[in-house]
Amino acid sequence: MSDQQPNPYASDPSQGSNNWAQGEAGYGYPQPYPGSPAYQPTIGGAGIPGGAPAYAPGPGGPGLSLGDITIAGDQIITPSGNMPLQGAMWNATDFSRTEEKIPTHAIVLAIVFALFCLIGLLFLLMKEKVTTGYIQITVTSGGRHHSTMIPAADAHSYAWVMTQINYARSLSM
Repeated sequence: MSDQQPNPYASDPSQGSNNWAQGEAGYGYPQPYPGSPAYQPTIGGAGIPGGAPAYAPGPGGPGLSLGDITIAGDQIITPSGNMPLQGAMWNATDFSRTEEKIPTHAIVLAIVFALFCLIGLLFLLMKEKVTTGYIQITVTSGGRHHSTMIPAADAHSYAWVMTQINYARSLSM
């Protein structure tokens, strides 16, 4: 047992300290944040050269909100952190579908009235449209990326979301 090899992973105080303890990145360890970006967003438009932004939200409130993405002043506020509004990339993807089906009550009425006369078959012409699914919204700005899903309420939900996205794109220019 006296021939044991020393642990190569143990730090030897006489050899100096290990690199990763001083904040330097090593193999397998996350890289440190590269520093603050050149553009520092601020609430109120002070960070934009040339004065206040063309769009200013009401006092104390957000300018636009899509799911958990909010635009306030010259920032995009998300759960994953704030992003600059200037130069943001916005995308929307429709993951919803609309189905047309005969409702259950129309089938019951068709069966009941078919016994009395053939006019009950007209109830089978009743249709209802049901929309299910989500619309995914993604925003990328300042080296960050965030995505959110909005439930589709009806067949026109995607058109409404695209109107909001186009407005956000106009603010990002």
